[in-house]
Amino acid sequence: MDLGLKDKKALVCASSQGLGYACALALAQEGCEVYINGRQLDKLQEAAKSLRTETGQAVMPIQADLNTHEGRLKLLLACPQPDILINNNAGPPPGQLSDWDHTAWMGALESNLLSAALLMREVIPGMRQRRFGRIVNITSAMVKSPHAAMGLSTAARAGLTALSKALAREAIIDNVTINNLLPERFDTPRQEFMVQRMMKASDITREQARSEIAATLPANRMGDPKEFGAACAFLCATTSGFMTGQNLQLDGGSYSSLI
Repeated sequence: MDLGLKDKKALVCASSQGLGYACALALAQEGCEVYINGRQLDKLQEAAKSLRTETGQAVMPIQADLNTHEGRLKLLLACPQPDILINNNAGPPPGQLSDWDHTAWMGALESNLLSAALLMREVIPGMRQRRFGRIVNITSAMVKSPHAAMGLSTAARAGLTALSKALAREAIIDNVTINNLLPERFDTPRQEFMVQRMMKASDITREQARSEIAATLPANRMGDPKEFGAACAFLCATTSGFMTGQNLQLDGGSYSSLI
């Protein structure tokens, strides 16, 4: 199926690894000119090399910190008129309410709400003027199924979800869509962090920890990042212009509610 994305410019945040990389790969495979982002230059350059080798597409690495004005400006100077924006950023570690002081809350809001909101603020007017735009925010399954230990991340991402819904209703008239992908338990470095944390807390092996995590999902396995990338590319397709303001669960069936 041709998604109609050949030669579109895609700015993919936090994409040197994990789900961001999977989205960049899927979009490059569809013919996009991809701009990837990360903080560590060596890892970023290696990711760009891998993407070019696998897809044959132009891939531009941009070393920048999404949590700073300077970093976001650097992204937009490199790709001033993106057709596609994939908002992604690392979340804070699990904890409990007593752990989260003012500094922790501000850090979570900066990473998981404000960085995406401010990038949308910059790119949506141009997208609307050009009458094409696709914005996908990578949030979390916890937005719909909150867990106390992930409250810091969930609260910030829920704010982004609300903002996106409001903006989506305005932008759709100009063929600009804004949707969210809600992952849970994909086999990425983030899950490896959770595995290592579980190993230490429960004194179990890596395989035992991975099995316990997989068993929390009806699918009884972790998700393949390529599955996530494919869903992202679908939301960005020229034929997906009637779908906006949605929260698409990619969670191995874990979400149990009807709506």
